[in-house]
Parts: sequence; structure tokens; C-alpha cells
Amino acid sequence: MNQAAIHKTLAGKPGSKPTSGKLGLLFEKRRAANFTLIQDLFFSLYPEARHTASFESLQKILADHFQNRSAELKLQDLKRQGEGNWYQSGAWAGMQLYVDRFCGDLNKLKDKLPYFEALGINFLHLMPITKRPAGPNDGGYAVNSYSEIDPAYGTDQDFISLTAAFREKGICLMLDFVVNHTSDEFPWALEAKAGNPKYQEYYYTFPDRNLPDLFEQSLPEVFPETSPGNFTYCPQMGRWVMTVFNTYQWDLNYTNPAVFLSMLENLLDLSNKGVDVIRFDALAFLWKKIGTNSQNLPEAHRLIALFRLCLQVVAPGVIILAEAIVAPEEIVRYFGQDILKGNECEIAYNAIFMACLWNSVATKKTRLLRQSLGNLPPKPDTCTWINYIRCHDDIGLGFDDSHISALGWDPHTHRRFLLDYFCQRLEWSPAKGAVFMYNPFTGDGRITGSTASLLGLERAIEEKDASKISKAVRKILMLYGIILAAPGIPLIYAGDEIGMLNDYSYMNEADKVMDSRWINRPIHDWRTVSRLSSEKNHASGIYYGLQHLIALRKQQPGLADTRSIRYHDAGNDHLFVFERDGESDNGILILANFDDSPQVVRTSLLGALGYLREGQFQNLIDGKTKKVRSGLLEISPGELLWLRKC
Repeated sequence: MNQAAIHKTLAGKPGSKPTSGKLGLLFEKRRAANFTLIQDLFFSLYPEARHTASFESLQKILADHFQNRSAELKLQDLKRQGEGNWYQSGAWAGMQLYVDRFCGDLNKLKDKLPYFEALGINFLHLMPITKRPAGPNDGGYAVNSYSEIDPAYGTDQDFISLTAAFREKGICLMLDFVVNHTSDEFPWALEAKAGNPKYQEYYYTFPDRNLPDLFEQSLPEVFPETSPGNFTYCPQMGRWVMTVFNTYQWDLNYTNPAVFLSMLENLLDLSNKGVDVIRFDALAFLWKKIGTNSQNLPEAHRLIALFRLCLQVVAPGVIILAEAIVAPEEIVRYFGQDILKGNECEIAYNAIFMACLWNSVATKKTRLLRQSLGNLPPKPDTCTWINYIRCHDDIGLGFDDSHISALGWDPHTHRRFLLDYFCQRLEWSPAKGAVFMYNPFTGDGRITGSTASLLGLERAIEEKDASKISKAVRKILMLYGIILAAPGIPLIYAGDEIGMLNDYSYMNEADKVMDSRWINRPIHDWRTVSRLSSEKNHASGIYYGLQHLIALRKQQPGLADTRSIRYHDAGNDHLFVFERDGESDNGILILANFDDSPQVVRTSLLGALGYLREGQFQNLIDGKTKKVRSGLLEISPGELLWLRKC
């Protein structure tokens, strides 16, 4: 039993509206239930002999922020505790967007709520909306504030009004908590630049290159093209500062307990504004140690669990997403292991799922996809995934080399093929993407591009080829249909629902031209949206196809993440076949053809699994019952089937 389950038991059965006194008593019970774990974690990072006063400050922070939490949010916490692991429901369908590129500001976003409702979206990830530098700012991930809304998006009151509207509509809101670094314009950084030694210790700063050079011996480069190395010299303070990402993003020094306490306050302030899910950005990098790559260290896991357990005491209805784009065996550790099992993050990105889907698009084969997912270490029953085709960032190729080798492929050569396929280096490929952060020394690189452009829609439109346009639309719906049926919360990147193409305008903007990720962050095409119901084209085909799949997902109890998943070998490597909740009458069998030619599956397999009776099967997507007249079922190129159990 994890701590959340204990708190649910302590809260008892949902009843009449509790008094403020009872809410306060429940807070004290949660604090008591978590006290020993919080204490042990805190003193494992910050030795008790020197940091008892800091631990006392932590207790006061928890009490003060609970006191400041609104009665409405406290009641929502209790409601969610009564629902259990509410985020595992199959009723969630998400979208990720930049507010300014989607519609302009927070008030205009509130006006767009009918658009989300019509599509079936009830989970929104808004990219950073707090204050940031005016120039390069990594898409808002260089923060000048953790709580103040950037004036370009509106006011703090606009945000409070938006979150209230979200709650009224039943929309779950996710915001980022940039936990690893601040901008070099953050108040702490400005104090450090001015020579204040207290704030110089809030970051990793050094008077010379001795320690930075020791770190560099084992640190990889995140942005080798634009920000090589991991340290930047700051002439204002005459010191070197650790900047693992960009030169203007200063890494926080969590070996200093004052940093943790200050960041905990920022986290609790964010939760008290009405955020439901808090995305811990770059959390794998939180603890730095010479002689390691300073990623996924045990201290980082203890730090995350400490954040989680403290948040749970104050706001038990708020959960944490791990933004850890790391090897599969590392990803599941962010759910917590051993005594911390189920006590770190409730949600994580299923990055290997995303990468393997793109691999299947390029190779037309699904063995790596099936093998990688089948070998993914099990997650705790109380946790779930975010499943996505792409996001605001790049598409990394973080496959397990042993899985690639098992297929008879050379890992280095295969990754080079994928870059060539998607990034316009092969004349025959339909994809139009771009390379992000290619490292000529290692040969590593990542892929950028909109879903539609990577799947051939842009090139098909240029060629005015109706058959290729139709083929690209089928592929888009197939990929999204797969993640909509998979365990976890499906996340659509805004624009994908209408097949938006690459946006090349970033190449004319000085602060963006070196960052090819802007190619897949288009300004939303509301003109196309306005014509969806009156024009029959690729945009309307994608939109209404997704709308149908989302509605269908919400009708199927077997698609909740409390239900099982099994991957099946169909005897045809072009097909991806998996089953949800196959042990019950709610079972659904998903079949997808990644090839450009029709493929077949044995009807004996369908019959053995319970999806064929008297030669007939029912496809949930089109609602039709069809008869098979031979021992093989033919699946068209890019076709997706959701079969109902007979």
C-alpha cells in the first residue's frame, strides 16, 4: 500500500460536506502518515546534525500552504481521494498546446472551451505561461518566475478564472514545474550575479574550471549544436555556472536544503492556483555528482519522492508527471521502487512507445515495437502513462540496442537510417522532417516535424496526389487510434487534429532559427477549423475521425488503465496486434497494418482469442459486423481495427 492509499483510508467514505475543522484534521492525519518517510528522505539528503532547523521550516511550509489552499480545492482533493486513482480512467483524452500559438492568451483560451468539448478533450497541458526572458527562452522553459503569469498571456486573475472554468467543465489542467533550472534572469540568479554568496550557492557555481572539468569528463551534451559543454562563464560574478541545457538556464543546486525548501514553496503555490497535474520538467537531472552522467541518480529519486510526499500532505488531489525521456528501465523507476514504490510520480511519458511507433512507420515492421513494449518493466498498479505520437520537443531514438541487435540490425546504422528516412535524406521517403541537435562526434540526432508532415501529408499535398493524401490521413488516424486504445492518457499535440503541416516561419526569427523544434509548433489554423463542417478534405477527415475514436474510447470500460494488455504475435511483422481486458466480456482486440500493402492475419488467431464467431467479427470503429469467407482476414494499408469480443 502506498501513501496515497493510506490517505484514502484515513479520509473515509465520501459523505456530507466536511467542516473546516474536519479538513484540518485530515491534513494532520496525512502529515502524520507521511512524517516518517518525509523525515527519513529529508535527512538522507540533508544530514540531521546540520539541518534540523531546515526540517522544522519544512513543517511550517506544509501547514502554511494548506492554510492558504482554498476550500473549493480542498473539497476537490477529498472527491478525488474518494475516486481512487482517478487518472487511470479511460475517460481522459488530452491535448498539449502553446497558448500564444493556439489562440493568443488565457482569456481567449477560455473562449475555446467549446472546441475542446466538441472534440472530446478533457485534459489540457498548457506549455509554460509564467514570466520568461524576452529573447531566447527555450519555449518558456527558462523561467523568470514559477507563479507570475507572463503579461503576454494575461494576469494572475485571468489564470485563476481559467482554472475555475476548467473545473466547471471537468477539464484536468497540467502545467510545467521547471524543477531543474531557472533562467539567468531569475531573482536568485540576479542576486548571484550581484555577488551575493547565499544565492551563488543556489546554483552550481565555481571560481575556476577545476571542478567543471571533472564534471565534463562524464557529462553528455544535451544541446551540442547550440550549447556545447555544461558550464558557462558569468563575467558579472566571475564564476563558472553549470548550464546543462542552454547557457541561459542555470542548474539548481539541490545539495543546498534552502533550494529544496524554496522550490517546495513554488510547487505548493502552483498547486494552490488550481493545477491538477504538475509536470516535473527534466527531473532526471536533479542531482549532480562528479564521475557520473548526473542523470537518474538515487538522490534524484529521493528528492522527487520528497516533493511528492509533501505535496500529498497539502494537496492530495494533485499528482505529478515525470518528464523523464530516458531508457525504459529507468523510466519505470520514476514511479518509485522498493519502499518508495508508488510514492514518486503517478504518471510518466511512455517515450519508448512513441519512438517505436515511428520506427514502425519507417520500417513497416512491428517487431521492435512489440518487443520493446513487451519487455518494459512493469509499473505499479497505481500509476499510469502519458501516450503520445509527438510533443513540443523532438522525437528521440532511445531504443534498447540489444533489441535492435536481436532483429539483425546494427544499432548505429539503424538510427542513421531513421534520421535519413524522416529528415529528407532519402528521395523515396514521403516524410518531411528536420534533424535536431545532430552530434557529429557520436552520430546521434533527433527528429522534428509535425505528425502530418512526418507521415507524408505535406509532400502529398505538394504533389496534389489524392491517393497519397488519403494514405497519410489513414496513417495519422491509425497512430492515434493505437494510443487511444493503449493503457494510459492519450495526448494529442494541438494541430494534429486537423493535420497541420510543418511551420517554417521560425527560420525568419533570430531567437528561434537555431531550434528546429519550432517546425512542429505551428500557429493554430482557425480558418481551417471554421470550415470543418462545410468542407470534405484531409483536415475534416482527421478531425472527425479523431472525434469518433475519442468518443468510442470513452464508451469502452476495457480501455481504462486498470485493465490488462497483452501483445500478440500475428505471424506477420507488418501488423501490430494487442488486446485490452481480454479476460472479460469487455475485451477489445486492436489490429494495425503499418505496411503500404494489404496484409493478412489468420482467422484462427481471432477465433482462439474470442473475436470471431461463426465466421463473423464486429469492428467497433465502423460499427459493422462482417463475415470472413476464408482462413485469412485481409487488413488494408494503414487500416486500424478495434474488434469487440464475441
